[in-house]
Amino acid sequence: MNKTEAKERIRKLREQIAKYRYEYHVLDRLSISEAALDSLKHELYKLEQEHPELITKDSPTQRVAGKALEGFKKVTHRIPMLSIEDVFSREEADEWLVRIQKLEPRSHFDFFAEIKMDGLAVSLVYEDGQFVEGSTRGDGRVGEDVTQNLRTIEAIPLSLRKPVRGRIEIRGEVYMTKSQLKKLNASLKKRGESELANPRNAAAGSIRQLDANLVAERGLSFYGYALIADLGTSTHAEAHRMLAELGIPQNPLNRHCKSLDEVEKFHAEIYKKRDKLDYWCDGIVVNVNDDRLFERLGVVGKTPRAMIAWKFPAEQATTIVRDIQVNVGRTGVLTPVAVMDPVLVQGTTVTHASLHNEDEIRRLGLKIGDTVIIEKAGDIIPKVIQVLPKFRSGKEKEFHMPKKCPMCGSPVERKHGEVAVMCTNRGCFAQQLAHLLHLVYAFDMRGLGEKIAEQLIQKGLVHEPADIFKLEPGDFLQLEGFAEVSANKLHKEIQAHTEIGLGRFINGLGIRHVGEETAEDLAAAFGSIEKLRQATLDELLAIDGIGQVVAESIVEHFKDHKYTKELDHLLEVVRVKHATKPKKGPLTGTSWVITGTLDSLSREEAKTRIKSLGGEVGESVSKNTTYLVVGAEPGSKYDKAKKLGVEILDEKQFLKKLS
Repeated sequence: MNKTEAKERIRKLREQIAKYRYEYHVLDRLSISEAALDSLKHELYKLEQEHPELITKDSPTQRVAGKALEGFKKVTHRIPMLSIEDVFSREEADEWLVRIQKLEPRSHFDFFAEIKMDGLAVSLVYEDGQFVEGSTRGDGRVGEDVTQNLRTIEAIPLSLRKPVRGRIEIRGEVYMTKSQLKKLNASLKKRGESELANPRNAAAGSIRQLDANLVAERGLSFYGYALIADLGTSTHAEAHRMLAELGIPQNPLNRHCKSLDEVEKFHAEIYKKRDKLDYWCDGIVVNVNDDRLFERLGVVGKTPRAMIAWKFPAEQATTIVRDIQVNVGRTGVLTPVAVMDPVLVQGTTVTHASLHNEDEIRRLGLKIGDTVIIEKAGDIIPKVIQVLPKFRSGKEKEFHMPKKCPMCGSPVERKHGEVAVMCTNRGCFAQQLAHLLHLVYAFDMRGLGEKIAEQLIQKGLVHEPADIFKLEPGDFLQLEGFAEVSANKLHKEIQAHTEIGLGRFINGLGIRHVGEETAEDLAAAFGSIEKLRQATLDELLAIDGIGQVVAESIVEHFKDHKYTKELDHLLEVVRVKHATKPKKGPLTGTSWVITGTLDSLSREEAKTRIKSLGGEVGESVSKNTTYLVVGAEPGSKYDKAKKLGVEILDEKQFLKKLS
């Protein structure tokens, strides 16, 4: 991006961030997610670091968000309540440390890390140990006097435990616990009043009530994190100990860290347990521990150099769509894929996202060059969920689906009543490759990836899935990167899968609209591939969970001469084990879903263990799910399970059930 482009992008970012910040801090509503807003702010910060000559005094990076509400007396903060620079990775944290070490090359750096509470920042002023004034952060310099409201919070002492002469200021976060929100919403619902959306909004909205009696009913909490006074402390850790002596509550998870490695471990630890905490938090705040060093490092813009907010991986982020490519799948369906500027979402860098079909692109109103919000569906699949048209420069381009297959040049067609555009050439290389890889993954073969599959097809060694089981070790020696040992190893792996369960086999056939879960349902219903291929439409529709579209797709697949011929050839080299009725056991009658990564066993092993004890395993959470097993970094299934009241088990509880 050249300077002219950067200047225009910065202008757009400032304009839109100002709009969203006004929504968030003044109107108490936000038309995009907080994660998406953080992503836009982070992009602006990075661009301004690259082009410091473009920084202006009115940039969102140079002032703290917010505006005092009408109805409260204004309070001017003697020392501004500054904003904090966000970082999202260890690399960015390392860059921060390098910057401040250059300013203080002879200094020793250790850190105090605090939980970044998701509530409302406030300032408490005590005179001779008595609470005399409480205010919101506001715009960082001028806040709102909410003294009466803060006096209703039991966690805030009206008198300090230790007598202190003169004026001291304590800063911290007002928040609402998840359990309190649940209790409060139950009460509001009973009274026929509107429920509160989330703990952050509940805390912010409560403090801004003009009736202190109403605030008292809300049951808010408070944690202190900063002491503005000279009480003989020399480090941030000592200040926290002093806060405790004064009777100010603070988060017990806060920790002194000797190095950035320890900070990273702390960040990972809190991220892993965040969903089990009874409050919202979105990261940790990392402070240079030495107070004098902190002061010497000073302020850049409106941000102290000596502290950062190390955010947790965002579920949403913003980026720019640079191109839309079209992939061809195993059934010939053309799928548009967004090619984007790299962006970190849920801890991984994302550069591509499926757009599904042309209708979805039209629904989104997406053009090439647009700024978009993306999220990870179920923590795995990146998805474009919203276009931000206000960022358009006029250079964006409309996307049109190709009239010919991008792989083989054959005409494409869109069947009546369907959204999918399909290649009409069933011998298309892209379809062959995708069809072969689908079977490989369904059979759980290790070591046969896309590059090897491409070479096998290009060299004429494989024309259909059955051919891979006929390969000899010598065939692999014709491929790039193979020696005798690796050739023998892959041949052995393939031959180990010549006997396969019926569910996996059905999934591997690549029938349109039939995935892993449906394949297992079909296996249980028919017991053998012979019975399934003869099944009528009515017999298929009689199976729970199989609708008209899926049933018609199965019937059509087994009537197709090309696919039936491939199936016959596959059955000559693969022995399919007939499905047996589910075993009865201690888990009979229960339905399980697994999300996240388990430490002691793989997801497939976990599924096998559940089934061996009579339980059923599904891919999505519903009201019929009995248990959700949660590993590290669970996704949206966790939230859905909580909403539906499904019992949630961690790995230790899960293993106990299995035993």
